[in-house]
Amino acid sequence: MFNREVVKKILCTHSYFYKLDPKQWGTYQPYPPLGTIYAAAVLREEGYNVVLHDSNLCDGPEAIKEILRIEKPDYLIIYDDGFNYLTKMCLTVMREAALAIQQFGKQDGCIVITCSSDSTDHYELYLENGADFVIRGEGEITLIDLISNLEAGIEVSSIEGLAFKSENGIKLTPKRQILKDLDLLPFPTWDLIDIRSYRSIWLSHHKHFYLNVATTRGCPFKCNWCAKPIYGNRYNSRSPQSVTAELAYLNHKFNAQYFWMCDDIFGLKPGWVMEFRKQLELRGLKIKYKIQTRADLLLEEDTIETLVASGLDEAWLGAESGSQSILDAMDKGIRVEQIYQATHLLKSRGVKVGLFIQFGYLGETAKDVRKTIRMVLDLMPDQLGVSVSYPLPGTLFYEKVKDELKSKANWVDSADLDLMFHNTYSQAYYKILHKFLHRLYRAKKSRIEFFERLKKMELNLKPFLRWN
Repeated sequence: MFNREVVKKILCTHSYFYKLDPKQWGTYQPYPPLGTIYAAAVLREEGYNVVLHDSNLCDGPEAIKEILRIEKPDYLIIYDDGFNYLTKMCLTVMREAALAIQQFGKQDGCIVITCSSDSTDHYELYLENGADFVIRGEGEITLIDLISNLEAGIEVSSIEGLAFKSENGIKLTPKRQILKDLDLLPFPTWDLIDIRSYRSIWLSHHKHFYLNVATTRGCPFKCNWCAKPIYGNRYNSRSPQSVTAELAYLNHKFNAQYFWMCDDIFGLKPGWVMEFRKQLELRGLKIKYKIQTRADLLLEEDTIETLVASGLDEAWLGAESGSQSILDAMDKGIRVEQIYQATHLLKSRGVKVGLFIQFGYLGETAKDVRKTIRMVLDLMPDQLGVSVSYPLPGTLFYEKVKDELKSKANWVDSADLDLMFHNTYSQAYYKILHKFLHRLYRAKKSRIEFFERLKKMELNLKPFLRWN
């Protein structure tokens, strides 16, 4: 460990701004930058003087100028959240923010280090716009090694997972293997986050306040449109003991009782959820949580029952399409009937269900669209997320359409929903379709809620049923 009196100051930040993405800001569900506070945690554990600038709730990248003036850091680390699908997509407005932050750091004489999905894919762009080093892929161990060598005046070209400028152009070092034992990582630096600001936004618009916790990294499934620039197709999980210890800490320090388990796939490892439930019971910890999962996994024996017993409140399924031919084209590995079965089982056990739907995949026809609309109206999930296919670098889908991504290869913000490649129907068609499905869904949901209220009031339904 380094001597704290010798080690220079490190400012950790990130490039996601909720206010620059009106759609996400309008949900009033901001989550702290988990990847950033993991990076801060490993640096602090090494004895470095670490400060944090959380940009989530700031108006724009210029906010960091005052922090740079006050803190006068020697290193500026822009470490984005690999657990957030919005950072994996790379919205243009956030990329511009990242490049601006880099340039502010360089103007103040910082050594600038950037780690994100987008900089992993486009390291040249970041190196040309202010970054001294880009960490490619999972970054915690690379970050420690890099700053250690820089502080000691040791050559960095032997460090895996880097991109940087050299006399002969851009130097890429070998790819670093991802961390398998996640319990080696310290808990994120939750103490550096202004939790009160997050809680205030949540509770001014929702009944409960949620915090985000990661129990795993990666996904072993091979959906050909889903990019995994950070963790790849590997799947590693923390121990149930480690996760419950962090939940207990958050519950004690912040009175947090509701959690978003922000894994790509929650509880995949055999026996993990059973042990998780046991550890919660041993601590006397009662929580509610929501997850992302797959329909086929939920249908395995006792899975839903164990999840519910441990506090599952809401499950989001990557349904994507009601057409089996589209699911097969995506290499999704599930069947439409499994989506129906899993949704019915979750609802029967009191679990709220969210469905992710994706229109516009290659070869989609009007018949496929109708099947997807029919599935949504049949299942009537509690929440619905509708998008259009988005080509992410590193995927088979991207390789098929990349030559068409000329004038535009990224959405400006999450409400963009632009189909950036040629498909069966036009961009305008899919934007209208997105609104159309939401209107159908909301109309049916309103009818269901109306008749449920009448039933609770024990009113005569016959006059109303004439119009049903």
